Amino acid sequence: MPPKKTKTARKPAAKKTAKKPAKKPVKKPVVKTPAAKSLPSLKLPPAQAARELSTVRDFVRYAVSRFMRADLFFGHGTFTPFDEAVFLVLEALRLPIDQLEPYLDARLLPEEKKLLADLIDKRVKTRKPTAYLLHKTYLQGYPFYVDERVIVPRSYIAELLFSDVLGQAGYALIENPYGVESVLDLCTGSGCLAILAAELFPNAEVDAVDLSPAALEVAKINVEACPHSDRITLYEGDLFAPVKGKRYDFIITNPPYVDAELMTDMPREYLYEPRMALESGADGLDAVRQILDEAADHLNPGGRIICEIGYGRELLEEEYPGIAFLWLDTESSEGEVFWLTDDQLAVRT
Repeated sequence: MPPKKTKTARKPAAKKTAKKPAKKPVKKPVVKTPAAKSLPSLKLPPAQAARELSTVRDFVRYAVSRFMRADLFFGHGTFTPFDEAVFLVLEALRLPIDQLEPYLDARLLPEEKKLLADLIDKRVKTRKPTAYLLHKTYLQGYPFYVDERVIVPRSYIAELLFSDVLGQAGYALIENPYGVESVLDLCTGSGCLAILAAELFPNAEVDAVDLSPAALEVAKINVEACPHSDRITLYEGDLFAPVKGKRYDFIITNPPYVDAELMTDMPREYLYEPRMALESGADGLDAVRQILDEAADHLNPGGRIICEIGYGRELLEEEYPGIAFLWLDTESSEGEVFWLTDDQLAVRT
């Protein structure tokens, strides 16, 4: 999702807060390294770095130094220069990305050192997100292939689905995941949320829609690599159009929601992502409005929808005063994801 911008004051609203999940999500806050502009750049060529550095520890330290001096932005799977360096080094070496300690002092082969030195240099010089350089990212611990045909997956919805929102009697919004038999993922992009939905709802058939044929090519790669490919169907088209006449127990959507002003002031890292997956009109809510206006016609009785919208809460509450939005918070977001039932959508105005 887009980089963070200054939040405006929010109106008090009744909301249920999801409990803190076990794992921190790969999500969208962008971190600018403090005082980075005051640091001189390192002029060490990649070939020299490959000669003089020896261990995983060496390359992590070197990457952090390069990233801090380069004034990079982070928001495509990591939050800090250290996290980005660890991810780059471990993933490039095909090591477990959550197990740094056992490998810190491992000496690297010449080919491995050259690979890491070149990747670190590319991250700094091009500012291309590491996930694109490696064609790999993770969401809730699940690996996904990515390239510039899709945005790098990062969604508060994934965090919420893996929290107590599901399966906790007396608290969960969906107490019995096995009872969900049909799921629609709108704006699927890389297919990550559709795949996670198939994992979480073992009896569900999952339809995944995207307007971009290029994005669906990436989604196809991920779907075919997952163990639930027989239950996931990809559709090309604009929101509900490809599934006209179909209804679902659960709709998941993380649509474009970047406003026109922010689209003109994006860090360079975000310019590698497809524009159509980010922008959504002057206030960023064009796609969300269309979803709200049509979702009720695609929900089964007792159906629900979860939608991520960015910072449009106040606008939505003003435009749809008849809808009792339930706002779900996460560890790092407040009022950016809403939950509605079919009954609540039926009274939209």
